[in-house]
Amino acid sequence: MIFASLTFLYFFLPLCIIFYYISGSIRYKNIILILFSLIFYAWGEPVWVILLIFSALVDYVNGLLIEKHRNKIGARIALLCSIIINIGILLGFKYTGFIYENLNFIFGLNLRIPHITLPIGISFYTFQTLSYTIDLYRGKVNVQKSFTNFLLFVSLFPQLVAGPIVRYEQIAYQIEHRKTRWIMIYAGLHRFCIGLFKKVAIANIAGDLSKPYLEASSFTSLTVGEAWIGIILYSLQIYYDFSGYSDMAIGLGKIFGFNFPENFKYPYISISAREFWRRWHISLGSFFRDYVYIPLGGKYKRRYLNLFIVWSLTGLWHGASWNFVLWGLYFGFLIVIEQLFLMKILNYLPKILRHLYLIFIAIIGWTLFYFTEISRLKEYLKVLFSLNLSFTWKLETIYMLKENILWFTIAIILCMPVYMWLKKLKNKLLKQKFQLQFYLILFLIDITLLLVCTSMLIGNFYNPFIYYRF
Repeated sequence: MIFASLTFLYFFLPLCIIFYYISGSIRYKNIILILFSLIFYAWGEPVWVILLIFSALVDYVNGLLIEKHRNKIGARIALLCSIIINIGILLGFKYTGFIYENLNFIFGLNLRIPHITLPIGISFYTFQTLSYTIDLYRGKVNVQKSFTNFLLFVSLFPQLVAGPIVRYEQIAYQIEHRKTRWIMIYAGLHRFCIGLFKKVAIANIAGDLSKPYLEASSFTSLTVGEAWIGIILYSLQIYYDFSGYSDMAIGLGKIFGFNFPENFKYPYISISAREFWRRWHISLGSFFRDYVYIPLGGKYKRRYLNLFIVWSLTGLWHGASWNFVLWGLYFGFLIVIEQLFLMKILNYLPKILRHLYLIFIAIIGWTLFYFTEISRLKEYLKVLFSLNLSFTWKLETIYMLKENILWFTIAIILCMPVYMWLKKLKNKLLKQKFQLQFYLILFLIDITLLLVCTSMLIGNFYNPFIYYRF
């Protein structure tokens, strides 16, 4: 099941909210959330619920063992078991085929490549449970003695399948002591409507518009301009798709009393690769920083080697393909040269030029990210950088741009911190005692967004989030 579906919007979510709020104690509310979360996850592939519960059970038991053998060898063994099992699950389901392919290529073997279905969200929930055992071993969190509560942490449907990667310490207190107020519930619904609009009205349209350029059987007929239009559209699609999901997840969390961490902070307004990754998929970046980069020595020991290790893993986390590794190393290289000398040069330039530098390198990065076949990646880059000397524009592309000029304008404007500007306006209006008028206008906007998205979803039964496949 996905958030951007009529089934979720008008059946699953209303039922979940009703049952949740007619439940009495927090214990019963948690049970309701667990049941609905397992139904949500099992909607497409019921068998993988077993893996989800197994993963939760493994780290719940390891957590108890770490606490029982605190400061003893038993705690280290339990932590090691947690790391091995979680990484083993990821390797087994996500990277087995990739490993076989490379063994065949390197050693000239003819091994049969297994085709294993990737459980949705496995990269997210294994990292979440792993963060719990590591933080517990470090003494940063208290052990969770209730398996029900721990299963809620792992399976909570708003962030289960595509993040943000929520660490146990971030919601540990809320699991048993959260309180909801009407203002928080409304803020959650408002945030959800914004995310839904991002997904349905911007990301889905960007994806449809980009297909003729990015999924052409051959790129020889593409012009330079069309190649750039195609990858710019994908850059918009992936941002609005993923940030839209994060908005919906954060909004749903608020409805049920949880405060999830922010995952995006307007990355396309950045002026460097380093800043971009402080604003894009923040929960993943902070995970690799705290659990890989700093333990390796951070900036104090083998700094640049640590960066390349982290960015190789970041790329590989996104998918079992060399293009993802190349994409990760690409950003790792950019961050390294920025730290060595490039930022000193960029700082002398006007801010607009630094911003254009970031937009350019980000778009090239998404080219590496999109094409899993290296041969097609090479072909597209060849067109993108005009090596085929095809500079003409086709009438179809010019017509498409004219037809969608309003949509393009909205998509580009909403990449900027418009929402932050509106929040400042809101605070100003609230101080001037225009509360009723403000919330009435906001309510009408939310209803409009919901109706627009509903009309666009009618008849559209397949619009999965891009990050579901990671």
